[in-house]
Amino acid sequence: MIEVTAHGGEAARSEAADWLVRLQADDLSPDEALAFDAWLDASPVHRAAFDATLSVWSAFDAAGAQVEDALRAERRRPQPTRRFYMAAGSIAAAAAVAVLLAPTLAPPPAPTAYATAVGQRQTIALADGSRLELNAGTKLSVSLSRDARRVVLEKGQAVFDVAADPKRPFEIAAGDRTVRVVGTQFDVRRRDGRLSVTVARGVVEVRPAGAATGRAYRLRPGQRLDHVEGAVEARVAAAAPEEVLGWRSGRLVYRDRPLSEVVADLNDQFPTPIRLADPELADVRVSGVLVLDDQDAVIRRLALLAPFRAERSDRGVVLRYNGARR
Repeated sequence: MIEVTAHGGEAARSEAADWLVRLQADDLSPDEALAFDAWLDASPVHRAAFDATLSVWSAFDAAGAQVEDALRAERRRPQPTRRFYMAAGSIAAAAAVAVLLAPTLAPPPAPTAYATAVGQRQTIALADGSRLELNAGTKLSVSLSRDARRVVLEKGQAVFDVAADPKRPFEIAAGDRTVRVVGTQFDVRRRDGRLSVTVARGVVEVRPAGAATGRAYRLRPGQRLDHVEGAVEARVAAAAPEEVLGWRSGRLVYRDRPLSEVVADLNDQFPTPIRLADPELADVRVSGVLVLDDQDAVIRRLALLAPFRAERSDRGVVLRYNGARR
């Protein structure tokens, strides 16, 4: 574990605090995001300082509400008497116990569940000013409290446009990974044990959740992380956010993606199920744009991008391999 020592540690902590404030701004530029990423990579001390600053900020905000309540009570209290001072020790002890127990006794905020059906999209405006756009076949829940904002993504895909609030971290639980937001717009996709996070604006941190192992990743605009649940490492590559977010306007854009992923996406958009009859088709790479209008038309366009023939039956559409066997 890396510690932020006095030798340069004070400067690193000061810089980390400055970065944390700047990352909340709505006008954060791509160049600033690159500069932040370069600052993190410049030294392990920088990364440790930033993590410590985030933790302190969150802890301070959680304790801040208790301090405010105590100050309000003190202002309402009459001038202390001799009896008050005699009992001060026991009162202080009781107050300390109450402060320690309050977080555990207070009931957690009830989560609000949202779900979209096949072919349905939904836009949600949260009370904190954040905006969620859910793709078809998505299921998630949202909990907003005084000191935290948390989303549990069970499945599906959503674009998160998060309102900056450094006192209330915004976290998304997605399988064995947690996506932590530092004021940004990004896309999260979780299906069939696979997680993808694409950043359009700001900075996003993806780290192991709970007992899961692996390293933390910080993504800047134009980066995409792909992770298989259960794996230790993830893959980070360049991505075009406007393409990844194209589903909001009825377009699916693919750059060297497996056909199995494309079919899974289409099954969320249309009621007639599509399945792959041959194993060879699952890993066929697809690049192109699919406009989501009529299902038959979409399948015809997809057939121009991948070697299959489509067969319709009462049970749906079956795609069969239509190329040379390997």
